[in-house]
Amino acid sequence: MKRVCGFGLFCCSLGMILILLIGNEIIGFILVFLCLIIGYNLFCCR
Repeated sequence: MKRVCGFGLFCCSLGMILILLIGNEIIGFILVFLCLIIGYNLFCCR
């Protein structure tokens, strides 16, 4: 289940990266960074 949640967060953060390319916001960047870290940890760590 952790891997599924991690994969979901990772894909969500990739989608947010596209939003950042359209509109540059600092809060969006922080959200992308946090989702990438949490998603990677949940997906790769057992």
